[in-house]
Amino acid sequence: MKMMIMIVKDQDADMLTGELTSANFRVTRVASTGGFLRSGVVTLLMGLEDDQVESVISRLKARFSPPATEPRVTLFVVPVENFAQV
Repeated sequence: MKMMIMIVKDQDADMLTGELTSANFRVTRVASTGGFLRSGVVTLLMGLEDDQVESVISRLKARFSPPATEPRVTLFVVPVENFAQV
């Protein structure tokens, strides 16, 4: 299992969240700040099976291609050792 952490600009967050949930991915959205002039950004968290990671990355590349002059999404994929719902 993997945890995907995506940092996106406010203006892209609604569209991206909607697209991912429409494709049956579960997304947790957290408001955050950072970058130049502390501009508004959103952090999206997704728990994924290993074989789902490339599907999400492909969707991001398709949505944000051709690449803009600055990155639209910063993402991290980290392994999850343990997962539980209580």
